[in-house]
Amino acid sequence: MPTTFELDEFRADLREEPAQAPPEEVRRDLRGRTLDDRAAPLGAALGALSLVSLLYGRLLPLSGVLGFVICWYLAFVVLYALVSIYRHPAPAVTDRIAGVLIRTSALVVGGALATVITYVFVRGAPALRHLNIFTQDLTAGPHDPLEVGGVLHGIVGTLIQVGIAISITLPLGVGCAVFMTEVGGKLANLVRTVVEAMTALPSIVCGLFVYIALLLTFDVQRNGMAAALAISVMMLPIIARSAEVVLRVVPGGLREASLALGASQWQTVRKVVLPTARPALATAMVLGIARGIGETSPVLITAGYTTFLNANPFEGPMVSLPLFAYTLARSPEPLFQTRAFGAAAVLMVLVLLVFLLARLAAAQRRGR
Repeated sequence: MPTTFELDEFRADLREEPAQAPPEEVRRDLRGRTLDDRAAPLGAALGALSLVSLLYGRLLPLSGVLGFVICWYLAFVVLYALVSIYRHPAPAVTDRIAGVLIRTSALVVGGALATVITYVFVRGAPALRHLNIFTQDLTAGPHDPLEVGGVLHGIVGTLIQVGIAISITLPLGVGCAVFMTEVGGKLANLVRTVVEAMTALPSIVCGLFVYIALLLTFDVQRNGMAAALAISVMMLPIIARSAEVVLRVVPGGLREASLALGASQWQTVRKVVLPTARPALATAMVLGIARGIGETSPVLITAGYTTFLNANPFEGPMVSLPLFAYTLARSPEPLFQTRAFGAAAVLMVLVLLVFLLARLAAAQRRGR
C-alpha cells in the first residue's frame, strides 16, 4: 500500500497549476501626439543638419543647394528611424517612417504647385493691374505700355472652343462609358482598349488629324470650329475613361432594385445610375476640360493666330489663351512676356471657375 507521503506526492502531480494570464495588450494611440512624437522629428532634423553641414561642406568635395537638401533629408530619415527604434516596436517605427515619406511627398507636390501659381501671378501682376487686359484685344505693339491692349480675344476664343468641345465630348464620353459598363460584351472590350490607347495620344496628332481630315480635304480655312474638334478628340478618351470608372462604383444593388420594380435597362441608367454618379461625372468633365483647355499645338495648326477679336468659330482665325501666352512668351520684349504671364494667370482663373461651376451644378442636381 502507498504511504501517506506517496499519496500526497501523487495528488500534487495531479493538481493543475493555474494558467498564467497573457500579458495585457497595450494599444497605440494613433490620434494623440506625445512629447516624443514632437521632439523626435525636430531632434533628428537638427542632428541631420549638423552632420550634413560638416560632411557636405568640409570633408567631402560636394557643393550645391539641391544636393545639400537631398543629403540632409536622407540623413534625417535615417536618424529618425534610429531614434524611433530605441523606444518603439517595429510597427510603430514603420508607421513613423511611412508618415514622414507621405508628408514629404505631399509637401513637394503642394510646394511645386504653389510655386508655379505664385510665379505666374507675380510675373503677370503688372498686366493684371490694368482693367484693359480684360476689355481689349492685342492692339498694342512690343513697346506700347501695359495700359494699351489686352487678352479679350484670347478669353473669348478659349470659351468658345472649350464650350463647343464640351458640348461634343460630354454626351459622347458619358454614352461611351454607359456602353462599356451597362452593355458590355466583346465590342465593349474593344472600345475600352481603343479609349485607353487614345488617352496617351499626343496633342499634335489630334491637330494634324483634324487639319488633314477637315481643312485640307474640304479646303476650309483655319477657324475656331476646327480647333474645337481637335480639342474634342483629346478630351473624349479622358471623359470616357473617367466616367467608366465612376459608373463602376455605383452599387449594383441600386440597379437590381430598379430592375426588380419593373424598370427597363434604359430607365435604370437614366433615373438611377446617372443621377447617383452625377457629382463624380462632373469631376470627369473637369478632368477633360483640364486636358484640352491648355493645349497650344492643335489650336495653332487648326485655328491659326490673330491679334483681333473673332467670335465666329466658323470663319477666320481664332486665338486661345494658351496660344496667346505661348506666342508672346517667345518674344524677347519684356512687355510681351509680362502680357503672356498675365494671360496665363487669367487662364488659371478660368479653369478654377469652370471647376467651381461644375461642382456647384452637380451638387444642386443631387440635392433635387
